[in-house]
Amino acid sequence: MRTIAFVTQKGGSGKSTLCINLSVAARDLGRSVCILEMDRQATVSDWAEHRRGDGPEVAQVEASQLEAVIQRLKGSGYDYVFIDTPGVDNPGTLAAIRAADLCVVPCRPTPADLRAFKPTLAAIYRLEKRFAFVLNQTPPRSYRVRDAADGLTVLGVVPDVNLVLRNDYQDAIGVGQGVTEFNPHGQAADEVRRLWAWMEKRVTSVATVVKRNAAAPHKRPEVSKNAEAA
Repeated sequence: MRTIAFVTQKGGSGKSTLCINLSVAARDLGRSVCILEMDRQATVSDWAEHRRGDGPEVAQVEASQLEAVIQRLKGSGYDYVFIDTPGVDNPGTLAAIRAADLCVVPCRPTPADLRAFKPTLAAIYRLEKRFAFVLNQTPPRSYRVRDAADGLTVLGVVPDVNLVLRNDYQDAIGVGQGVTEFNPHGQAADEVRRLWAWMEKRVTSVATVVKRNAAAPHKRPEVSKNAEAA
C-alpha cells in the first residue's frame, strides 16, 4: 500500500478536485483507493454522497487519528491511500506529510500561489519527504504556465502534464463523478489519465528506493534518477 498526500497550505489550489479525479483514474485501471479526508470543508465526502459508482472509499479523520488509521489500512488490501488536507497550516498537514510516501503540491500559476506553498515545502524538506509539484487550474495558453513550470523545476519535480481549468472538473464533481467518467474522451480526462500514469510510476520508483535503503542502512541512501525530488 502506498500513501499519497495532497498538501499545500493555501485554500483554492484544487487539492480536493485533484485528489478525487486521480482516485477515479486509478480505480479505472483496477487500483483500489481509500481517501482519508482531513479538510473540514468536506468536499470529498460531499462528492462521495452524490456518487453512484463503486469506490473509492472515503473516510474523515483527525490529525491525531491518521497514523493509527493508516496502520490499520495496511492490512486491508488497498493499493493506495490518498490524503486530502486542509488549506491552512495546522497539525493535519504535518501529519499527512509525515505519513506520505509521496507529497503532491498543487499550485496555480499565480504569484500568490507561488508564494503560498513555501511553508509546505519547508515542512516537506524538514521531514525529508519525496514530493512533486502539479500545475493546476492553468489557463489554456499563457506565458504564466511556462514561467511557473520553469520556476518550480528549480525547486523540485514537475510532471510533463498540467491540468487546465476546464468546466468538466466542476461538472463532474457536481454529479459525483471523476472527469474520466463524466467525459471519457474529453481533454480533462486525457490530462488526468496522463498525470496519474506519471504519478503512479513515480510513487512506485520512490517506494523501491526506500525499500532498498531500508535493506542496506549502513550504505549511503540511494536516489534513483526516476525517484529524485529536490
